[in-house]
Amino acid sequence: MASVGFLYPGYSAEDDYPRLESLLGGGISLPLVHTDIGEDAHRVDALLEMGSAARLAAGVDDLKERGAEAIVWACTSASFVFGWEGAHEQVRELSATAGLPASSTSFAFAHAVQALGARRVAIAATYPDDVAERFHAFLKSAGAEVVSTRGSGIITAAEVGTWGREEVLALARAGDHPDAEVVLLPDTALHTAEHLPALEAELRKPVLTANQVTAWEGLRLLDRTLSCPVLGTLFSRTAQV
Repeated sequence: MASVGFLYPGYSAEDDYPRLESLLGGGISLPLVHTDIGEDAHRVDALLEMGSAARLAAGVDDLKERGAEAIVWACTSASFVFGWEGAHEQVRELSATAGLPASSTSFAFAHAVQALGARRVAIAATYPDDVAERFHAFLKSAGAEVVSTRGSGIITAAEVGTWGREEVLALARAGDHPDAEVVLLPDTALHTAEHLPALEAELRKPVLTANQVTAWEGLRLLDRTLSCPVLGTLFSRTAQV
């Protein structure tokens, strides 16, 4: 059985991961450990502390005991907030601590956009505008052309975690742009695993969401990208034969 471990900050949409594991079928294990979120705030200083090496390292042994063969920091904002080089250093430190391949949700988005062969993207973010703009800058460093960035001004992950299907669809619609080949919803506090078919049907283009790409990235680290059309274009167009 392939096993990817996730370090997830706090408690908002962590139940997406058992759902993802179920949808991916047998042979895949996605254990998750909660990290100390500190202050729940989409604010730069709070996010830098949330993504600190010490907070991430605290969950590593638990994931390894549960059989993880790779580890992903399941948080977008507390990875891209460090900038392109800082996010690389965060992942290098995590990998060294764990002795395993490691990545983060921010790199998951960058790799997923590349895997789809896309270049122009739109960002539909729950974050305040200043934080959303940092994700814009991160993607630009990854080689993507960001044609639109829309923030929603939500401060806490706890509030984002209460959003249901209609709020998620409204966020995606509001953040779409006619020139975008792909729309990105970058918050792992947002429940999206069960809404991917509806999102792509609504926008008529691929949609990448944080928990979706985080799972995909972990499997990519193990060379186990799988076909699962119910999880969107990413899990069908990029699947290995």
